[in-house]
This record gives sequence, C-alpha cells and structure tokens, in this order.
Amino acid sequence: MKDGYVVGIGEYEGEQEYDLSGAFVVPGLIDAHVHVESSLLAPAEYARLVLSHGTTTVIADPHEIANVCGAPGIDYMLDEGTRTPLDILVMLPSCVPATPLDVGGAVLTAADLARFRGREGVIGLAEVMNVPGVLAGDEDLRAKMDLFPVIDGHAPFLSGKDLNAYIYAGARSDHECTTLAEAREKLLRGMYVMIREGSTEHNLRDLLPLANACTAPRCCFATDDRHADMLAGKGHIDDCIKKAVAYGLEVEQALRMATLSAAERFGLHDRGALAPGMLADFCVVDDPGRFEILQTFKRGVEVVDPGYRSPACPAAPLHARVPEPRDILLTGRGEARVIGIVPGQITTRDLRCSVDAADIPDTDRDILKAVVTDRYRASGSGVGLVHGFGLEVGAIAGSVSHDSHNIVAVGVDDADIVRAVGEVVRLGGGLAVVSSERRAGGPDLEKTRSVSSADVTALPLECAGLMSALPYDEVVRRLAALEEHARRLGAIANPFMYLSFLALTVIPEIRVTERGVFDVGAFSDVPLFGE
Repeated sequence: MKDGYVVGIGEYEGEQEYDLSGAFVVPGLIDAHVHVESSLLAPAEYARLVLSHGTTTVIADPHEIANVCGAPGIDYMLDEGTRTPLDILVMLPSCVPATPLDVGGAVLTAADLARFRGREGVIGLAEVMNVPGVLAGDEDLRAKMDLFPVIDGHAPFLSGKDLNAYIYAGARSDHECTTLAEAREKLLRGMYVMIREGSTEHNLRDLLPLANACTAPRCCFATDDRHADMLAGKGHIDDCIKKAVAYGLEVEQALRMATLSAAERFGLHDRGALAPGMLADFCVVDDPGRFEILQTFKRGVEVVDPGYRSPACPAAPLHARVPEPRDILLTGRGEARVIGIVPGQITTRDLRCSVDAADIPDTDRDILKAVVTDRYRASGSGVGLVHGFGLEVGAIAGSVSHDSHNIVAVGVDDADIVRAVGEVVRLGGGLAVVSSERRAGGPDLEKTRSVSSADVTALPLECAGLMSALPYDEVVRRLAALEEHARRLGAIANPFMYLSFLALTVIPEIRVTERGVFDVGAFSDVPLFGE
C-alpha cells in the first residue's frame, strides 16, 4: 500500500509491515443504504462504532435531519462526516417532506438540492418515496431526479406496469422488498436489490434465496435503521455477512454483496476490492465463515479508536404544545381502523376491529391509543389506535418519528401519555418511558408495584431531537434502561423502533399523524371510525 491505495499483491518490502498471523484480509464493508440519524448517534460516534465492525463506507441519506432542519441539516451531516475516517457518502434526500401532506420542519425543492451538486461526498439522489408523484409526472420531483444519474428507489409492493414506469423514470434500486417474489420481480426488471437487516426490518432470511453466483452483482446489504444498541451488540454489515452464511449463502457471495456489489451500484470504482489502484480499505478477520473483525484499515492506515469527542448540535427547537388529556379524548363506536404492528417489519396492517372508544385502552385485545403531536407549529395532536405494543400500563414517547419527526406516543393511560410527551418536550427531544400506578382495582395493579409512582426513564436527543450528544456506550446503556423499563410495562422488544415508524405515511398500510389516521393506499387522511 502507498498513499492510501493498493500498489500490488505479492512479495514486497514495506517501510511498515504488519504480521497478520494467518488471518484473512477482505475489502472494507459498505452499507448500501443507511440513515445515520437512526442510530441515535452523532456522525462521529456512529463512525467509531461501525469502523470497529469493518465498515469503511456508508451510503447515507440524511432525510431525517433534513425533514427537521432543511438544507442546514444536510450541511451539518456533511461537515460532521469530515471528522471521521469513515466515508459517509451522501445521497441527497428526494422527498422533504415525504408527502405533500406531511410538512415537517422544511420543504426542499429541486433548486434547494441543486446547490449541493458537485460538493465532495454527495453522490446521488436518495430514495424516491413519493411513488404517486413519480407516476403522475410531478414537475418538481422530475427536476430533482434530473439532477443526478444515480437515483435510489423506495417502492414497497410496487409491481407490474407501475413498477416499469417507476424504473423508467430513473429509480434503479430498492431496499423495501419484504417478500422473495417482490424482490425477484424488481431484480428481473433491472433494479439493484438491497437486502435490509435493521433493528425492526428483518428481511435478510426471507430475501436471501434471491442471491446466487449470477445475481450477487445486483444484490447489496443495507441496514437502513439500526439503533446504537444493535450496532454495539450484534454489529453492522459484518452481522449481515454472518447471518447470510449461517442461512446457507456461500461466503464469497456474501462478501461480494457487502463490498464490490455496493461499490458498483454507486459508481465507486475506487473501492470494493483489493486490487492495484484501489483504495486500501480493508478489514482483517479471523475466518471468513465466522467473520470476527480483528482490525480495520482505512486508506492503508489502521483505524485506532480516537475516543469520544463532543459533537456540534444543530439548532432545532421544539414548538410543540403538550396535549391535555381532554385533547386526546376519543369518542365514537363501531368498526375502527386499528394499526396492526407486524413483527420484524415496518409495514403495518389495516385491522378493522369493533371498538367502543369508552373501552380504550383495551389491554385484553392489546388496542391502545397512539398520539402524534406537532412539534413544529403547535397545531395540536392526532389520535389513532394501535395493536401490538403489548403495554399493560404506562406510556412511551419519542421525537424520532419518520419522516416528519413529530412527537409520537403510545400508552395505556391518557395522563401517562401526556406526561411522556411532556418529558420529550422538556428534554428538547428524546425518548421517554413513563409509568404510574393505575387506579385501585385496575387489572394490572399487581404488575405496577415494581414500578415507582413517578417512574421516568429517558434519553435526551440534543441533536435535532434525533441524535444524542453522548458517547455511544452511554447511549447503549440508556437504551437498555429504556428497553428494560418498557419491558416491565409489558412492551414488545424494540418498542421505540416500532414507535418511530407509526407516522411513516409512505409505507403501507395505515398510519397516524398529527392530523389523525392516514390510509397509505388511498394516500389520504381517513376517519378512525367508518368508511
């Protein structure tokens, strides 16, 4: 290696030499699609963590912070990315807001994005999730897609002629496949398929039969959304490789998907392989089948953990009005639209349940209130119903709520929901679990005796209400405390990741926003009760 590049393979004498004692050297790993903000870590802390797992390049879409802060949020992520040896290459967010109805903290037009064209580290246009806009020929969206030759897709369940039209418009990849049939159709129409394995989105096992010696060049790994605790505990792209091999994929194909396939998809011709003229990005592993990372090298230099450095945090004040219990009161009865959580996925089901609002919470059927509070204009709160969180007492809330990042909460008791939202506002953004003893005689009184009457567990997210300014190990510790508190209240595993997707109006089937219930298929707000 010389000047950060591979000079050759063979017998050489170097000014500095490493004896790797029979270990294996593989190219640096590449995450084909990720939102750094979803780790809950500032970029430099995120980089500290993933570099230790052999990742040397990530293809990042900063649309989370862009929805909160606009173009200054993109500037922030690009600037913070220069503080780390990890290559954080940016695909500019195409849909801020995600839909015309979901205006958060900013609206980015094609003209707003054009000023980033040619900036170092910017390589294309990120997931085009406004599929109806593409198919309808939306002019501003077309202008955005004309800015870059490399365009990522986001088209869950899209099929047939609509899929043809979407690809024809320029979207050449997709990370939203959840079934093998969907992935095969997209692959056969020329798309790159990014097989996703995140904190909530577990698609690898189902989609892995897609990959073989013929198709691996068009398949990549992506994490999309992984909290810091999963990154620290299970790993990053190295975890995808381990799982793929465990599920039966040849290690050579898994390595190609984690390196060269991703590099070729984005036209990164300087990385993805160990060959003369390529960047000297690589990791040292004990055995390719076991894939334990021993060392990581970036541009020929061994990565040494620099330790924690306090990050800058962009200004993103919360202007939310904390609701009163009367603001989230539900009335009515009949067939209600209930958001059904799908374990291991970010999709939801449109459950139709007979409901009397006076009987909510209905812990026997696990039907609880979901509340979304406007964080930008203090316009109020929308209320829906959700099945699958498992809470038997208390409430959880957070300011991470894709893609608009309003404050979202789920709870059993209205007073606890209000307290949880209030805690998030008090923190200036964060995650919170709140519990208090239910009224005497309540069905879960015995369960709540292990929880104090004013029990609050929280993680501040000082950076735009999305990322913590704390070291990653402290974030991991606090996430464990949040998870444990929520578990004591009966919650499912990873409740905050599921919570963060409740308001995501571009993923089927139904969601809840600050306006109320949203039907993704109809692409419109709908009433909670009735048609």
